[in-house]
Parts: sequence; C-alpha cells; structure tokens
Amino acid sequence: YAPWCPACQQIEVIWESFAKESEHLDITVGKVDVTQEPGLSGRFFVTTLPTIYHANDGIFRRYRGSRTLEDLQGYVLEKKWEAVEPVAGWKSPSSIMMHGMAGLFHLSGYIRQIHSYLTGTLGIHVWISYAIFVLATLLIGLFLGL
Repeated sequence: YAPWCPACQQIEVIWESFAKESEHLDITVGKVDVTQEPGLSGRFFVTTLPTIYHANDGIFRRYRGSRTLEDLQGYVLEKKWEAVEPVAGWKSPSSIMMHGMAGLFHLSGYIRQIHSYLTGTLGIHVWISYAIFVLATLLIGLFLGL
C-alpha cells in the first residue's frame, strides 16, 4: 500500500479488521508501505495499489478477489487460495530475477537522494544535476565496456 493511494485508504479499515481476526484464522497479516520499502515493490512486481499476496510455504499467490472482510476471510478459511495459480517461478519474490529487480528499486532511491542532495543542499541547478548523471552514466558505461 501507499499512504497517498485512495484505494489503499478505502481498504484500510477492512484490512485492519482482517488483521485483528488473523489470530483466529491462524495466519499472519501484514502491510508494507511501498514508499518506505521500494525494494519490496520491485521484488513483488507491484504495479497496482493495493496489491495483496497470499504466501504459504514459500509459494506466493496474488489475491485478486473482492476486498470485503468476508471475502478475505473466506479466501483463507475455505482455502480458495489452492485454486489460484502460484506466481510464476521467475516472477516469484524469492527468485534471482526479482532479487535483482529489488536492487534496481533501491538504486533508484539512492539516485533520487543524490539528486536531492545536489539540488537541495548544494544548490546546484536541476539541469546541471541531470548533466552530472548523464556524464556518470556514460563514464560507467565506458568503464564497463573496457
């Protein structure tokens, strides 16, 4: 979820109720703010918010059902998750591919921090900051090419 997301705000009360009932369902319910954990949004290939996953024994399934408390509970109690196709191996959050994707999301966060430091703290003009990144990209490419 993300705090600024209207759909996430709509489901928040339902999700909190589902979390309170989780002990009776013998499950663990959690939520992750993708603005605070960008690596997880890359690892889980989050393209829409909110995104709900069911994980059991290292197998991940994306929940695409109704977002009511009754339907969320029924998904677990009636084991409806068994009929859902697991996330493909290469797209699984534990795969090497998604591990690399998480790294790219972390890298983009670092680049954003560097850009903010250059423009905000040092007072460098935005276009000069862009030019620095272009030059760095070219130099890194040249170095890797050698």
